[in-house]
Amino acid sequence: MTTTTERPPLTHRQILLLMSGLMAGMLLAALDQTIVGTALPTIIGKLGGIEHYSWVVTAYLLASTASTPLYGKVSDLYGRRPVFLFAIVTFLVGSLLAGLSQNMVSLIAFRGIQGLGAGGLMTLAFTIISDAVPPRDRGRYQGLFGAVFGLSSVAGPLVGGYFAEHDWRWIFYINLPIGIVALFLSNHVLGLLPHERREHKIDWLGAALLVTGVSAILLALSWGGQKEPNGYPWSSPVIIGLLAVGAVLSVMFVFVEARASEPILPLRLFRSSTFSIANLAGFILGFGMFGSIIYVPLYLQIVKGATPTSSGLMMLPMTIGIIFASIVSGRMISKLGRYKWFPVVGTLVMAGGLAMFAAIGVDTALWKSFIPMLVIGLGLGLAMQPLVLAVQNGLHIRDMGAGTSAATFFRSLGGSFGVAALGAIMTNRLAAELQPRVAEAIGQLPAQVQQKMAGAMAHGISINDPKSIKELPDLVRRAIEEGFVTALHPLFLVSAAVSLIAVVLCVALPDSELKGGGATPAAGDADAAAEMEAKAASMM
Repeated sequence: MTTTTERPPLTHRQILLLMSGLMAGMLLAALDQTIVGTALPTIIGKLGGIEHYSWVVTAYLLASTASTPLYGKVSDLYGRRPVFLFAIVTFLVGSLLAGLSQNMVSLIAFRGIQGLGAGGLMTLAFTIISDAVPPRDRGRYQGLFGAVFGLSSVAGPLVGGYFAEHDWRWIFYINLPIGIVALFLSNHVLGLLPHERREHKIDWLGAALLVTGVSAILLALSWGGQKEPNGYPWSSPVIIGLLAVGAVLSVMFVFVEARASEPILPLRLFRSSTFSIANLAGFILGFGMFGSIIYVPLYLQIVKGATPTSSGLMMLPMTIGIIFASIVSGRMISKLGRYKWFPVVGTLVMAGGLAMFAAIGVDTALWKSFIPMLVIGLGLGLAMQPLVLAVQNGLHIRDMGAGTSAATFFRSLGGSFGVAALGAIMTNRLAAELQPRVAEAIGQLPAQVQQKMAGAMAHGISINDPKSIKELPDLVRRAIEEGFVTALHPLFLVSAAVSLIAVVLCVALPDSELKGGGATPAAGDADAAAEMEAKAASMM
């Protein structure tokens, strides 16, 4: 196994190369979370197999979430360089094969390979920078990772929409040049990080229990509350069985980890209040963030008439908020040497932005909807990276990979719970709001038009195709828009309330001082951070 004995001093140029490689690798995984959704209808039209629609997303989510903790521990044992390079290569192989897919089954399988690579790209980027930079100086660099997430949230739908109109396969091929750059830079710089060899042992039983247990729970959350063939009711034997299997395997995982000599997720880490609270707050943050923000583009498309591509562009205020707050908070954390109040303020601001969305209506001016987007973005930028920094600050260097991957894992798991829980609320509210409103609107139409609408009512009203909604009679379209907005409000209120729980947790975080570094960073580090921030700004 390889373990870092001390933090190596990197030169200005080496830090630039390291950050460039890590940001390119993280961009691969972050971009792939947003670029595929816009083009899925086009892909379905080309390959067929609409009954497998949800699996294109589910396969990626399962593989990336379940593999995240494994990367952290394995990198602690074998070193960052070979594991990170393996993650990049795996992602690129999956991307190439996905672009060559001839049917939906093969596309789903290759998306799973992509997810296996993505699980390492996300968590190892945070881990590697923790090896090279002490916590006191780390904030300014990790803030740039938040900028990558912000950039991908807008670039993904835009690029996905463009390739969907031309050649959808380039949605996957575009990863290849980015990945090759990341591979070259990472291979060059990571070789400069020294490690000592020692005997190691992989906890394969714990890894198997973790992957299968998490997969069972995520499958239940992905399928639950939907109609067949895309899913099952929450009370169905399949969903109940998956949840039961996931719970049993999770208990077995804890039992095995408590006795393993080198566990995948060391349970002793949870004895630290900082580690436990920060990860729980990250789980709650993921719940509120992923569970609600996915509905903002749908609001823009259904109510404001935006195309999938333009709705991604309209999310720019949120991106600006994330990038600005991430970079500014990172520099301030490095200067002050403390992180606690940044996630406190961030989660509180995020809760306020989510609550503001509950006041958005059908006739609300488009520019007014940009305000809560900006507020949510500022909150996310203030909260995401400091929580990871809080986890890392209390870790011994030998546990850095496992601890950092745990932070990424819990946030991703929280997002999965959020999507499932809020999706169930949305489904129930739509059933209660749409049908009565639409039936009343149709009753006011001429008899001939009512007959044409009878077929639509017989099959229920769907919001999955915003373009077809715009072609309906004005009264019916207005009824759908009002019903959708009314159903949407509880989601943002629930997300805001859940985010307030994260505020309480962040207040409970110990106000620890960051280790290492100093109030005045080295000239090379300061120059590196400034140059990287300039590059991030120019990418916008």
